[in-house]
Amino acid sequence: MTIALGKPGVDGLSETVGVLREWQYDGAPIQLHPGDLGWFWRFGPGATADAVRTWSRGGNILAVGLLDGPDLLRLTLAPDAHHDEELARQLATDVSLQERGVLREGKACIEAPMAALVQELLDEDGWDVDEPWTPLRRDLAEPVEDPGVRIEVIGPEQAHVRAAVQRASFSTSTFTDERWHAMAGGLPYADARCLVAYGDRGDAVAAVTVWSAGPGRPGLLEPMGVAQEHRGRGHGRAITLAAAAALKELGSSSAIVCTPSSNVGAVATYRSAGFEPRPEVRDRRRDA
Repeated sequence: MTIALGKPGVDGLSETVGVLREWQYDGAPIQLHPGDLGWFWRFGPGATADAVRTWSRGGNILAVGLLDGPDLLRLTLAPDAHHDEELARQLATDVSLQERGVLREGKACIEAPMAALVQELLDEDGWDVDEPWTPLRRDLAEPVEDPGVRIEVIGPEQAHVRAAVQRASFSTSTFTDERWHAMAGGLPYADARCLVAYGDRGDAVAAVTVWSAGPGRPGLLEPMGVAQEHRGRGHGRAITLAAAAALKELGSSSAIVCTPSSNVGAVATYRSAGFEPRPEVRDRRRDA
C-alpha cells in the first residue's frame, strides 16, 4: 500500500490529537506533542487544521506534521515507523517538492526525531543542520517542591491576565484574550492548565501553559515566560515548579520542555527546577 499525504480538516483533528497522545512515552525522542497542537489552536480550529499534515498507509496515520509558520514543519512519526524506508522516502520527497504543498519554496526548516531514517535522506538531499536545541525532562514520580509564591490556575475570567503576561514575556507575542479563549476551546486543552505566578506586590510576573498527554505519559510545558521587568528574581523557577506540580496532578509521568541551547538563561532556569538536560537536537535547514 502506498503512503498518502493528507490534511485532516477540522473533523479529523480529534484523530490526529489522539494518535499524538498514543505516541508519547518516557524515553521517546523529543517530538511533536498534542500540546503543540493545543498551543497552535489559539489561531482557531480552522487554522490548526490547515497547518496539520498526515502521512498514512492503509488508513493508519504513520506521521504527523505541524506547519508552525510558513517555513517550519514540525514532524513526528509513530514509534514503530522511525525506520520505515517507504515512509522516510515519501516524507523526504513531500517536504522537498513545492508542488506537494507542505513547505513553500526557498528557506525552510524541518524538526524531526534525530534517529529517524528521514534525517539521513534529508541530509542526502542537501538539508543542513540548524542551531542546537536542548530538551529537558523532570521525572514526576516524587513530590514537587513548593514554588514559594502565589500561583493561580487561570480560567476564562482571568484570560486577560494570562495574555498580558505572555506579551510582557515575549516582545513579538500576539497573544490576546480572544486567542486564549480559542485555545481553551480546543480539544487538547481538556487536559491542560494555564498558571500565573504573582510577586510580593501582587503583580502577575510569570505564566506557563502545561499540556497532559494522558496518565502515565509525558506532559509538556508550552510556553513558559517571565515578564521582562520581573526577571532575575527566581520567578522562572517558581512557575516551572508549579508547572511540574500541575502535570503531576494531571497524571503525567514526566514533564518535558525544549529551548534553544543559546538561551542559557532558560536552560539554567529549567535545571534549577529539577529538569535534566538530554542530548541536544537540531532541525534541518534549507537555505533560500
